[in-house]
Amino acid sequence: MGRRQTIHIPGVSHSAPIPFGARVGNVVYSSGIRGDNADTGELSEDVEEQARQCFRNMCTFLEHAGATPDDVVRLTCYLEDFDDRGAINTPWLEMWPDENDRPARHTSKYDPPPGGMKVQIEVIAVLED
Repeated sequence: MGRRQTIHIPGVSHSAPIPFGARVGNVVYSSGIRGDNADTGELSEDVEEQARQCFRNMCTFLEHAGATPDDVVRLTCYLEDFDDRGAINTPWLEMWPDENDRPARHTSKYDPPPGGMKVQIEVIAVLED
């Protein structure tokens, strides 16, 4: 399989004409994963809760892609305020407690769209052949 496959999440939609992610061969790439609650559509004002919800949404995305958090090789985090890096560390350490078995990570500051979003993540996962 060398052709790109779009990853959809049944029951979840957004207004942008982009997929939630794509898979090429055994590599899975996410689009931006937001911190809104998929059931209610609500976005917490608390950056740590948004980060936790990003990780929950990441797990849902990975499941629909045929992957798990153990398959993640890189996570990119975008923060409105770079001083909020600690907010991403808590769910990060809960997800990957073993310091010898964590994906690579990069965090950068970004200008989020209006609406209160303070954090967004992207992941790359590699599946076993």
